[in-house]
Amino acid sequence: MARQLDEQIAGRFAVGQRLRVLDVGMGQGTQALRLARAGHQVTGLEQDATMVATAREALASEPEGIRDRMRIIEGDGRDTGVHFLPGSFDLVLCHGVLMYVEEPDPMVAGLARMLAPGGLLSLLVRNADALAMRPGLSGDWGQALEAFDSTVYRNRLGLDVRADRLATLTATLAGIGAPLHTWYGVRVFTDTAVDGAQPPDDVDTLLAAEERAGRTDPYRATAALLHLCGVRG
Repeated sequence: MARQLDEQIAGRFAVGQRLRVLDVGMGQGTQALRLARAGHQVTGLEQDATMVATAREALASEPEGIRDRMRIIEGDGRDTGVHFLPGSFDLVLCHGVLMYVEEPDPMVAGLARMLAPGGLLSLLVRNADALAMRPGLSGDWGQALEAFDSTVYRNRLGLDVRADRLATLTATLAGIGAPLHTWYGVRVFTDTAVDGAQPPDDVDTLLAAEERAGRTDPYRATAALLHLCGVRG
C-alpha cells in the first residue's frame, strides 16, 4: 500500500513539494512516520490511548528534524472539524478505520472537507465484494455462502466489523466532491497467511506479485482490502 500511495503522490504533486498530511486513525504511526521521514509535515489523529503512547514513543526516537515535522493528537476521526479548519491538508489518510465506523458517510465527508483543492484522500477499507474469499479458500463453505450477501465479518481480533463495497464508496466520494481517481487491491494472495507467519526468503518477489495483482483486473477485485484514492475538486 505504501508503494501505491507513493505512486499517487508522485503523480499528483510537484517533485520535492512538502505536503501537509493528516493521518486519521494513525495507529502506531507507521505511515505517519514514513511520510515525516520523507520530509512532509504530518499530523496524526488517534483515539486509542495505547496507540498514541506507542506512536509518541516511536517519534521520540527519531532525529529532531523529523520530530519537528510531526505532531500527534489524541481524538476521534469523526471529529476532524473540531480540530482543523477546512482545506488544511494536501493529503488525508484513513487506513483501516472505516470498518469500525457504523455510519461511514459522515466521517468520509468530514475527511474530504479537510482537503485543499486538488488534495488527495486515501482510504483503506475491507472489501465487502470479496468477503467469501477467506472462508472459501479455508474450506469453510457455510461461512463463505453467508458472506456473499453480507457486509459484516469477524476480524482476526474477534470483533464483528463492517466492510465496504467499491460501488458504494465510489458514489459516496462523488457526492462529497472528492471523486474516485483510482483504486487498488491489497492482500490479493496473502490474506489467508496465519498471524505471525514469517515472510518468505523471496519476500521481494512476493511483494512484486502482490503489487502487480493489486492494480490488475480481475485480481484486484478479489483482494481482502481496497485502497481508494479520491481527489478534491
